[in-house]
Amino acid sequence: MDIENKVALVTGGARRVGREIAVHLAKLGAHVALNYKTSHEQAQQVAREISDLGRDALTIKADVSNAQDVEAMITTAIGHFGRLDVLINNAAIFYKTDFFELSENDWDAFMKTNLKGPFLCSRKAAKHLLSHGAGKIINIADVGGVRAWKSYIPYCVSKAGLIMLTKGMAKAMAPDVQVNAVAPGPVMFPEDYTADEKNAVIEETVLKRPGSPADVAKAVQFLIESDYITGEVLFVDGGGMII
Repeated sequence: MDIENKVALVTGGARRVGREIAVHLAKLGAHVALNYKTSHEQAQQVAREISDLGRDALTIKADVSNAQDVEAMITTAIGHFGRLDVLINNAAIFYKTDFFELSENDWDAFMKTNLKGPFLCSRKAAKHLLSHGAGKIINIADVGGVRAWKSYIPYCVSKAGLIMLTKGMAKAMAPDVQVNAVAPGPVMFPEDYTADEKNAVIEETVLKRPGSPADVAKAVQFLIESDYITGEVLFVDGGGMII
């Protein structure tokens, strides 16, 4: 797929990795629909950056775990741009949870945003993509989807589910729509991480350095442009998976 003049919807596109993906795709010539839930000002700022690049940007407030919000979001995006070519399921929550103190509300929150959200968005987008005979869906997973972290169990479970959802959807939508995942390692640390925590994570990589959101954006670009890859997980983790 040639990215220029295509339309991409990036969930959670106002901040952090989502922002980087949105701007990167705009630099490659895509028009971008930016989904956000609470980050209104940040979304508007990203939209201005994309507009300055000469590309059309649309911000859409929606809770990706709510089916009605998702229906309205994708309908709005297609109505504005006249098409949808790429869906990036990036919106997610991430925070520490002690297993023995973990509440049902915490568990449900991870599953709703990190797993149900991509399912709802993909199901709705797929109807449009399949009707046009082409499209790409890329889920932003995590190395935590294949590695167990005791302080992030519901997060890891949600990302493991997202990886399996990727594989299942790839079969369900073949051959016209390719579905893949990018699984970042240490490309952006939580704001509350200490220097010692960051160094401990970096030591678990082969390259002994952190990556950046730009590395994830380039991996997304690769999967959009590659038409003979589906159902795969591309790890962007500095070699962490081989340690």
